[in-house]
Amino acid sequence: MAPVLIAIFVLFIYAFYALGHFISQYLTRKQGMTDYLSQLRNKEGKKVKGYTIHNYYIQNPTASEDELEVVALKKLETLRIVTRIAPMLGLIATMIPMGPALKALSDGNIQGISENLIVAFAAVIWGLVISTLTFWPASVKKRWFADELINIRKLKGDA
Repeated sequence: MAPVLIAIFVLFIYAFYALGHFISQYLTRKQGMTDYLSQLRNKEGKKVKGYTIHNYYIQNPTASEDELEVVALKKLETLRIVTRIAPMLGLIATMIPMGPALKALSDGNIQGISENLIVAFAAVIWGLVISTLTFWPASVKKRWFADELINIRKLKGDA
């Protein structure tokens, strides 16, 4: 049980880190949007802070579309994994104390039941909270990267 609870705690810390990083990237993208759009109109190739895939393409202009897509997936990988694994860990942490809770029920130990059920339900809630905190940034970043890939295809097609 302890390793699962430790993993949930670590993922909770990561979720707040990822959310902070996402907000920072959003603000950076917002500041650089005018420059980015100007570059697209003028078909220029300069780095713009916050535009990860665009910047990769600027550094590697011979990169294929497949390579750019792999880079985008790699940048999203940790967020997507945490979003999916956190509820699973919460469910595992829910099921582990159910055995002792049922044993306590058969023994008539009400305190044992409540102690085990508190841990069980708290773990699943924390898993869902972690998933919620990472799902939104993962979804928005996926859209950002897709937009950047589309714009890179337009730049390549016009070049």
